[in-house]
Amino acid sequence: MSTIALSVALLAPTFALAHDAAKGRHGGWRVDAGKYHTELVVDGSSNVLVYLSDADDKPIPAAGFKGTAIFIIDGKSQRFALAPAEGSKLVGTAPAPIKRGVKGVVQLTAPDGSSAQGKF
Repeated sequence: MSTIALSVALLAPTFALAHDAAKGRHGGWRVDAGKYHTELVVDGSSNVLVYLSDADDKPIPAAGFKGTAIFIIDGKSQRFALAPAEGSKLVGTAPAPIKRGVKGVVQLTAPDGSSAQGKF
């Protein structure tokens, strides 16, 4: 019985990592958001960049997408809009500086009206 318990304990971190954020091509953290990937890039300022890609990590034009970021900043939930910019990028300005490792979600609405959410 203890062998089974030990095996489960050793494998549990592996399963947990399967859904964690991965390092993205722009230096941020990439997570799944429905059929999309979202990469969150913050630099300690209030500027927020979110890059969009498909399941094969190919960039998707951000034109026509809408986004909302909801992050815990200084212990409070803060919500702000993300707007399409050039290429595959959505941009927004947080009400306060955001540090790497921030917790929260990015909600997307695609041009076809479908929605998705990526958790950071």
